[in-house]
Amino acid sequence: MANKGNKKRRQFSLEEKMKVVEAVDSGKRKGDVAKEFGITPSTLSTFLKDRAKFEEKVRKASVGPQRKRMRNALYDDIDKAVFAWFQEIHAKNILVTGSVIRKKALNLANMLGYDNFQASVGWLNRFRDRHGIALNAVCREDGDRLMNGLGIDKVNEWHAGEIIKLIADYSPDDIFNADEAGVFFQLLPQHTLAAKGDHCRGGKKAKQRLTALFCCNASGTEKMRPLIVGRSPSPHCFKNVHSLPCDYRANQWALMTQDLFNEWLMQVDARMKRAERRILLLIDNCSAHNMLPRLERIQVGYLPSNCTAVLQPLNLGIIHTMKMLYRSHLLKQILFKLSGNKDQEKVDIKQAIDMIAAAWWSVKQSTVVKCWQKAGIIPMEFTDSDTEMVAKEPDIAIEKLWHSVAVATCVPNEVNFQDFVTADDNLIISQELLDTEIIQGMVTGKNTGEAGSEDEEEDVSLPEQPKITITEAISSVQKLRQFLSTCAGVPDAVFGQLNGIDEYLMKRVTQSLTDSQIIDFLQAK
Repeated sequence: MANKGNKKRRQFSLEEKMKVVEAVDSGKRKGDVAKEFGITPSTLSTFLKDRAKFEEKVRKASVGPQRKRMRNALYDDIDKAVFAWFQEIHAKNILVTGSVIRKKALNLANMLGYDNFQASVGWLNRFRDRHGIALNAVCREDGDRLMNGLGIDKVNEWHAGEIIKLIADYSPDDIFNADEAGVFFQLLPQHTLAAKGDHCRGGKKAKQRLTALFCCNASGTEKMRPLIVGRSPSPHCFKNVHSLPCDYRANQWALMTQDLFNEWLMQVDARMKRAERRILLLIDNCSAHNMLPRLERIQVGYLPSNCTAVLQPLNLGIIHTMKMLYRSHLLKQILFKLSGNKDQEKVDIKQAIDMIAAAWWSVKQSTVVKCWQKAGIIPMEFTDSDTEMVAKEPDIAIEKLWHSVAVATCVPNEVNFQDFVTADDNLIISQELLDTEIIQGMVTGKNTGEAGSEDEEEDVSLPEQPKITITEAISSVQKLRQFLSTCAGVPDAVFGQLNGIDEYLMKRVTQSLTDSQIIDFLQAK
């Protein structure tokens, strides 16, 4: 009896508990699952009852999956503040030791008003256990060392080893890359030099920027709907707008955050589940990407740190091409207004979103494929040998357009179109928390992703979208069709697109009339 009473109680990690639950979800009988994992039926019932708790813990990364207990910290707000700081540091591959964490914990505790808190070795060990942290992070590499022997070896090692394993079970159609880009959406040619090299970490210029997330596959057959992050949740120009060519979110920095990226990931994961697909998603390790939710249909692969300039397809010409198309469209608008002696108005967020989305969808499949090939992720023989090269320089038509606008707007001679395109390439794209921002989140409980106010200066000064009736829209299509009939050499594709718009509008008006007639009939009865 004594031996039986002294039998050591077995503890299960969250990872083990989730495996038990997943086995039941797969359709196995509960009795068989209990035998397989060596647990009693009552223990299995407890796991199933508490599944929501530990799944939520791991999903939010508040505890490591190896952890066996879910007890909260005594100083819970200090714990959360230190972990928020650690996430930022870990994303940058900065060396983190136990003494560094303890010192930071004391600083944050002091800012939170705790005078008696002691960041002891015992507290550190419990903190590590709670969050599944192993203190073996490596020092961040200097970006300037990328192309020396160490950088080249790192790239070659990834090409020869890890990437081969990652892509082995996927076709090019199911291998994706996602990355963010910052855009000064109101930038005019004459202000190029002032914007060049600006990181835009906040302040007034945050109102003039957007952050856009793009994602495409290696075969160039699928470009996902862009996610664009602005500062205002309800810009004045969004009034009467119910559909956008992208997903739009907002926070006070107009930056990508962990919450926004994870929300986007979960939506993509749900789409892949509905389509019964499994994909590989390659991303960099910026601070917004470092704590991911549990995903069922997406395998995430991280690109080596500080090597994205040569390994990330979107950075090798795809985003550059999108920006070139966006700025070309902007130049055409400027020239059109100049020719009509109209005042140059600021571009509002709605117009910018429309142009960014149009530019993204206009990036050619051949351009996408070439960038994936340049990254060394898919072989060169994947496409025909006559596939066009990625355009690094603007074509003659764009050069003429740039010259016309540059002369009319007094752009300095030393500024060229490429300067205009790349002026915002150095924008910060993900949120980096300061200690004061971490503490503010602990004290006030405010979400660090809270959006800016609605009445932002650049929005209030711009006109709202006029409400157009469906009758007016149909009439506009008819006028456009009449105009095109007077032009020579109009491509069939243009008429096809116009027919599609006409068909959509007629379907809307027919459905509306049909519904109203049914309602009138029922009311008469």
